[in-house]
Amino acid sequence: MWVRRIAFVVVIGLVLLECAMGHSRAMANEPPSPTVEPAPVKPESKPESAPAKPESAPVKPRATGRDPKSAGKTRSSANGNSTTKAPALLHPPATLIGKDGAPMVLVPAGEFTMGSEQGDDDEQPVHRVFIDSFYLDTFEVTNGRFAKFVEAIQSEPPWGFADQETPVVHAEQPVRWVNWLEATGYCLWAGKRLPTEAEWEKAARGTDGRIYPWGNEPPTSTQAVFGLKEGAETVSPIGNRDPGRSPYGIHDLAGNLYEWVADWYDEAIYTPNPTIDPRGPAEGALKVQRGGSYLNNPYRLRASFRTKSDPTEHAPNVGFRCAQDVPTLP
Repeated sequence: MWVRRIAFVVVIGLVLLECAMGHSRAMANEPPSPTVEPAPVKPESKPESAPAKPESAPVKPRATGRDPKSAGKTRSSANGNSTTKAPALLHPPATLIGKDGAPMVLVPAGEFTMGSEQGDDDEQPVHRVFIDSFYLDTFEVTNGRFAKFVEAIQSEPPWGFADQETPVVHAEQPVRWVNWLEATGYCLWAGKRLPTEAEWEKAARGTDGRIYPWGNEPPTSTQAVFGLKEGAETVSPIGNRDPGRSPYGIHDLAGNLYEWVADWYDEAIYTPNPTIDPRGPAEGALKVQRGGSYLNNPYRLRASFRTKSDPTEHAPNVGFRCAQDVPTLP
């Protein structure tokens, strides 16, 4: 058992290494190429209080001096480094189907308000951030899709996924018990990546500074899966909480499962206020999770709430979804 677990981690490491070096290799059962569709109360560890107050009015967007046609050419990180990317399509489709068969939604380029004055210290100060266009999975990665990845790399599945019943009987439930390495490995296998923390927050709250994906009202059971105890029927299948969708039509960005994102955690990362496609610290010990889970109260379901975990840790209330850059011009 442990040998197979170690083998799984080794395979994930090789996938990450090969992607970083720019190599590609054919994998068994690799999904087809992408196709375009037609066009609160305080957290458990803190004293409970009244429901969260609505966020302060969004900061008025300031002029950036950026040519909209040039948006997406540079990205910033907290360590001051910048990277250059090829020009993206000027009119990308609103939706597409990823290589893994999962539907994805376009989150268009533009500024949004990141952080919360009513939240924890690591959500402050509130600041404006410009994000280039990107695609995000409409739903969390499911057991059924993750099973294809496990079969393709021919190694040990994550904790809680070893039985053959889970990916068949519960194929439409989001996969859980996955650590950050396994989530990253899946995204790379599918030709995608994990979203950055800033991308995730914009996808969840849009551009009007809302508290939750659906607005400023505290959640109900029709909008999110939350406030439950651990048990067999705690995780909800994807796509059955329509009233809880984000402004872009993305499901379960509040509740159901926490979601891994790409960034290392830094409680003071908002202090330097990186304003264009921030990528987080260059290194760290913990990775960021977003969105709250079925175990949490409304405070942790807020779009600005931040938490973190060891990237090698497995937990029953943590899953993920993938992001993808907009296709570039030929």
